[in-house]
Amino acid sequence: MTALFALATSLLWGLADFGGGLLTRRMPALTVVVVSQTVAAVVLGALVAATGGMGEAGPRLWFALAAGVIGPIALLSFYEALALGPMGVVSPLATLSVAVPVGVGLTLGERPGLLQAAGITVAVTGVVLAGGPQLRGTPVHRRAILLTLVAALGFGTVFALIAEASTTLTGLFLALFVMRVVNVAGGAAALHVSVRRGAPACPGDGFPWGSLPALAFVGLADVAANGTYAIAARHGPVTVAAVLASLYPVVTALAARGFLSERLRAAQAAGAGLALVGTVLLAAG
Repeated sequence: MTALFALATSLLWGLADFGGGLLTRRMPALTVVVVSQTVAAVVLGALVAATGGMGEAGPRLWFALAAGVIGPIALLSFYEALALGPMGVVSPLATLSVAVPVGVGLTLGERPGLLQAAGITVAVTGVVLAGGPQLRGTPVHRRAILLTLVAALGFGTVFALIAEASTTLTGLFLALFVMRVVNVAGGAAALHVSVRRGAPACPGDGFPWGSLPALAFVGLADVAANGTYAIAARHGPVTVAAVLASLYPVVTALAARGFLSERLRAAQAAGAGLALVGTVLLAAG
């Protein structure tokens, strides 16, 4: 069950990143984040009301609140690092986020077997290669590396916090709702500051209502991925769940290949293959 839900997490996050990347070509990234997360918050609010999730309120919601605060900081750091570039360095380096939940799992006493340890090594190597690492060419801005490391630490911390935010399904709905409300509040504040500084919140012809379904998909896929990861981490080793869930860059690369006909570099193709091998080893272990 852990492998199934963790792989579902990778699929959902990979498609959400792909959709978000396409949308940011037409509107500011902050607008994409705020609108997509608002849709997710509304849907989650309805689920909480329908399932009586407010009755699950308790100390564990502090984990959800912390994840909601850290998530946007990590995301904005990652976006700024991508802007500084080169992306071929920033994207693979961000996969270091998996070290946080894996470290937590090891601290809690998890000890992967030999087959699982091999799977973790192979899968993480595959993810780094699937990101299309740039090993030469444009010099790397020191600030870009620092921001990427901040983003990786933030993403990994959110991974760990999500796993601790609830113990029941209704509690999970409430925890995800709290995270999204905090995300929207933080994103809206950042968007407000951006607009005050003169940056447009929407394209020149106003809000693209035709993009609302795509924005909704991005937000709902993201929140569903959070949910499937929480379930995966609850039903099996966090080390395995975290590594399998971190395969989403492979999904994003393959989606770009399938929908946009983008050619995969040799390193990316090799990375996708290694990620698949690592998945098999982890599932077999």
